[in-house]
Amino acid sequence: MAVVVSAAATTPTRPTRMTQSPASAASLADTLALARRAREQGRPQEAAAAYARIADADPAHVEALSFLGMRALAENRAEQAVALYERVHALLPDDASALLQLGTALAAADRLEEAQRVLQDAIARTPELFVARLRLGQVLERRGDAHGALVQYYRAIIDAQNQGRWLNDATTHPNARAAVQRAMTFVDVERLRLFDDVIAPIRERYGRDELGRVERCLSVYLHLEPPEYADPRQQPKFLYFPGLPTHPFFPTELFPWVEAFEAETAAIRTEMLAALATDSGFEPFLGHHKPEDLRGLLHNERGAPAWNAFFFYRHGQPFEENRQRCPHTAAVLDSLPLARIRDHAPEICFSVLTAGSHILPHRGVTNTRAVVHLPLVVPGSNQCALVAGGEPHYWQEGRAMAFDDTFEHEAWNRGDSTRVIVLMDAWNPYLTEAERTALTELIAAIGDFNRETEQPPLTE
Repeated sequence: MAVVVSAAATTPTRPTRMTQSPASAASLADTLALARRAREQGRPQEAAAAYARIADADPAHVEALSFLGMRALAENRAEQAVALYERVHALLPDDASALLQLGTALAAADRLEEAQRVLQDAIARTPELFVARLRLGQVLERRGDAHGALVQYYRAIIDAQNQGRWLNDATTHPNARAAVQRAMTFVDVERLRLFDDVIAPIRERYGRDELGRVERCLSVYLHLEPPEYADPRQQPKFLYFPGLPTHPFFPTELFPWVEAFEAETAAIRTEMLAALATDSGFEPFLGHHKPEDLRGLLHNERGAPAWNAFFFYRHGQPFEENRQRCPHTAAVLDSLPLARIRDHAPEICFSVLTAGSHILPHRGVTNTRAVVHLPLVVPGSNQCALVAGGEPHYWQEGRAMAFDDTFEHEAWNRGDSTRVIVLMDAWNPYLTEAERTALTELIAAIGDFNRETEQPPLTE
C-alpha cells in the first residue's frame, strides 16, 4: 500500500494563484487559515471541505490541490488523486515533490508503468529524495523487478539514515513505518539471495562443508549475526571472516614464496631507485588532498608529511606505464600467488615515507588479506617501524614481513632520509582454496552492488 506522508512534508513550494479582488482575497485567506487550523488539529474532513472551497475559487492553489490529493489517496480514490496531482505537476513541472505526489497516486491507481517513469523523473531531479526511492522500490517490486526494487529500497534506507531518518520509530513518520520496515526486510532477504547465488556454484564444486566459514562471513557482513572477534583489537572496516587464527603479524613461513621474493631485493631496489631518481610516476598514497584534510591521517613535526606510492596495481587495476618502467619487478610480482579480485585487489606499490613522516593509527578493510612488506631502503637503526595491535616491528632491508591490517596500526620514519618498501596484498594464509575462490567472487559482487547503489568503494 502506498505510504501517505503529511501534506506539510510533501507540499511543493512556489504556488501559482489567480488574481483576486480585495474582498475575495480576504475571504480566501480566512478559508485558508481555517483549512490549516483544521488540518493541524486533526480534523481532515473539515480541512478538506475548506481546501475544496479554496480550489474552487483558485484552481491554481497548489496547497489546496495537494491536500485534496492526499485525502483522495487516504480514502482510496486513486484516480481522483491522480487528476489533482496532475494539476499540481502542471503548475510546478520541475518540482520533485510534485512528481513524488503524482507517482504515488499513479501507483495507487495501478498505473505502474507511468508511476515508475514519474518517480524516476523525481529522483533524477532530486537524488536524495529517499521517499521517492521508497515509492519506486514498491512499484518495481509490484512489477516483478526484484533486483530493481532491492537497489531502490537500499538507496532509500541508506539516504534516509544518512539524513538522520528511519533509524528508529522516533525518526520515521508513523504513516511510513510499516513500509520502511517492509523495505528493510526485503533488503535483508534479497541481498542474502543475491550474494548467496554468487557462491552457489562454488558450493556445488567444493561441497557445503568447505564454505561454512564463508557463509558465516556473509551473514556477519549483512548484519544477520554479530561478529565474534577472537581478538578485540581486530576490527575490520568492511568484511570480517570468522574462524581464522588471529595475530597482528603472520609467521613468514606461512608464505612459502617469501624466501624467493626476498632474493629479488637487490634487483627490485635497482629499478625502484631508477624510478625514484626521475621523480615521476609517484603519487600520494591517500590521494590528492589539502593539508588540513590529512589531519588524523599523516603527521610530520619537521614539515609537510609525505606518503607516496609508485603503483603497479591499485584496486586490481594495472598501472602499465609503471610496470614497463620496472619490468623485472613487474615479472616477479606477477609470479606471486597474491590476492586478485576484480576491481579490488591486488594493491602493489613502492611505498615511500619521507623523513619524519608518521602514518597515524588506522584499520584496514578485511582480515581475508595479509599485507606484505619487502623493505628496500630503511634509514638508520630502529628508526622506521610499523606497530600493529600495539606490537612494533622494525623493518630490515631485504626481510619481508606480513601483518593483519585490521588491527589498528601505524607507521613512522624517524630517520633522516626516505624509507621505501614494496607494499602488496596477499591472501590470509589460513584461508583454504575453496574459501579464496568464493571470496574472489563474493567481494567482486559486493563491489558491483555498492557501485550500483552509489555507495563508497570497499577499499581503504
